This record gives sequence, C-alpha cells and structure tokens, in this order.
Amino acid sequence: MGGTEQSPAAAPAPPPRTTGRPGAQAPRPAPDRAGALFALLTDRPVSLYAAAVLRIGYGLLYLVFLLREFPHRDMIWGPGSPWTPVLAEQLFDQTGWVSFLTLSDSRAYFELCYALAVVTAALFMLGWRTRAVSVLFAVVVASFHSRAVFMTDGGDNLILLMAVYLVFTACGRRWSLDARRARLRAAAGCATPASPVRRRTGELPGTGREARIMVTTVLHNCALFVIAVQICFLYACAGLYKVQGSTWANGTALHYVLNLELFQPWPALSRLAEGYTVPLAAVAYLTVLLQVAFPFVLFGRLKYPVLAMLLSMHVGIAVLLGLPMFSAAMIIADAVFLPDRFYRALGRLGRRAVRRSGLPPGAPSRERETLVPPQPGPPG
Repeated sequence: MGGTEQSPAAAPAPPPRTTGRPGAQAPRPAPDRAGALFALLTDRPVSLYAAAVLRIGYGLLYLVFLLREFPHRDMIWGPGSPWTPVLAEQLFDQTGWVSFLTLSDSRAYFELCYALAVVTAALFMLGWRTRAVSVLFAVVVASFHSRAVFMTDGGDNLILLMAVYLVFTACGRRWSLDARRARLRAAAGCATPASPVRRRTGELPGTGREARIMVTTVLHNCALFVIAVQICFLYACAGLYKVQGSTWANGTALHYVLNLELFQPWPALSRLAEGYTVPLAAVAYLTVLLQVAFPFVLFGRLKYPVLAMLLSMHVGIAVLLGLPMFSAAMIIADAVFLPDRFYRALGRLGRRAVRRSGLPPGAPSRERETLVPPQPGPPG
C-alpha cells in the first residue's frame, strides 16, 4: 500500500526578545526625523497670531513714521532734498538699489507717491487684501529706504528686512479685515471657507489646490523661521560686539553713552540716570548676558522673563537715548517668539475687559462673533 507522506507542520515564529524584565516589550523603532520635519513644515502654518502682530506692528510703525516726517518729507525724499534724484541714481548704479521716487522730479508725482505710501501702510496694518498689499508695502519701504539711505539707522534696516520677510507669510489670517470677511461669509453661508487638507505624514499633495496650500504653508513656516533666526543673529552679534569693548567689560559703557549730547533727548533725565553708577554697571553686564545668551533661552518658560527684560531695555533706549524707531522695531520683532496660546489668552483677557467696562443692557455682545471659529484657509 502506498500512503501519502505528510509534510511537517511549519514551526511557529519565535517570540520577540525582551529585555529580561517581566512585562518588558521590544524596543520601539527610532522615530523618522525627516518625516517629522516634513510634517512640521507642510501640515499647518505655525504662529499665525505672531505673524499678525508683526504685520500690525510694522504697518503701524511705518505709518506713524511717515506721518511724523510729513512736514519734512520734501527735504528727506522729495525734489527739494540735498540728496537729489540724480545723486541717488548714481548711487543706485553702484549698489543695485532702485526706487520709484526717482522716476520723476515732479512735485505732484512725489506727493502722489507719498500718499500711496501712507495708504499702503494703513491697509497693511489693517490686513486688507494682505497678499497683494504686503508686496506693495515691501516695495514702498525699500523705495523710501534707498532714496535717503544715508539718513537711515538700524531700526530702518530691520523694518526693511521684516517687510520683505512678511511677504512670504500668512500674516493676514488673524486679526485682519481679511479674516473678518472670511468669518462673516462663513457665518452667513454665502461661501464655504477652504477646509484644511488632511494628509498622512510624508504624503505629497494629490491635487492642484492641495499643492498650492502646501506651498503657501511651507513659505509661511520658513519665513517665520528666517525671522526668528534673524533676530537671534542680531542679538548675538550685538552682544559679542559689546564683549570686545573695554567699556562694556568694566561696566562704564552706559555712563559714557548717557553723556553723549547726540543721545540726550532729555538732558536732565540723562544726568539723573547717570548718577546711579552701580545700577548702570549691573544693567550693562545684564544687557551683554541677555544678548549673548538669547538664542539659548528661547525654549520653555525662561523666555518670558528674558523677553520682559529685553522689553524694558528697549523702552529705556527709546526714552533715554532718543531712538524710538529702533526700539519699537526690536520690540515688535521679539513678538515672533511668543506662542499662539499667549495671544489667544491675551485676546480673551481683552474681550473680558471690554465686557467688564459696562455694555448697556440689551446691547449686542461681541461674544457672538467668537461662536464661529476662524476656519483655516489659504494664507493671505
């Protein structure tokens, strides 16, 4: 009799090795750092409230600057300036700068350009058609900066850099007329706001709309990263430059600065502050320490007291040294390091203060506007 031979049963797979402790599991695979970085850049725009604060701050700052210099506009940028358009064009040939203010010597043309600059700064601050107005704002700032480049300072240079960086951000998604218009349309049901695109980590966009949203998200996140790095380099370089000076090393730098007539908007106040030698020396050492260590204290809650001390330092520079534009530009730039939860809490406190201020009975409450949360859409 011929019988069929049975094959042996397959051996079961060996159980995963453990570390020897009861209940221990196999080690987890290492996280995909490249995928996590890709998701951080492409999933959603970060720090939208911080970008809005930068937009509002620099738009308002440049608007105030233009209005403050309105009586002197002709002597600084106009046809009556000692630095004539012909001289400016000769400098442009060497530096590569351009300015629409030098296209004509007509006074009417200059007044039209000045009015355009004022309106552009106001619209940028309010967040009206932000994607287009941000480009126009950067062109305005660059044109006025290059037209009278010898009258600029560090604050003007920082405003120019920030105006260019903000072109690539979604700075109109919060606290803007664009955001308000989107909320009203969503509440009225007239238009459906663009919903966020949900993709798995590392998955590429499949449609043109997804690709556009992904590109704008990447540009926004990268631009905010560049802004943060720019501020870190600024503080670190300023601190390292101070370390090289003997007056900062022995704590007498602020004493000499307060005695310079060029930086004495309030001579009596400067003389009063100059008399406190020991506190001035302590402030000088603290200033150098904060600036050098600034890139290393941006994580955790330590950044809040550091930013508060830097705020006090910039306010002191504005009052004692008469540099309000520079101080305001630095204070606004520091806002990029505050998280969105800080600004949301600040907004809740503001709404609570408005309600406590005493609305008349029966008056419509602004709380209803918060019932429809802002829907994420394409940056702009």
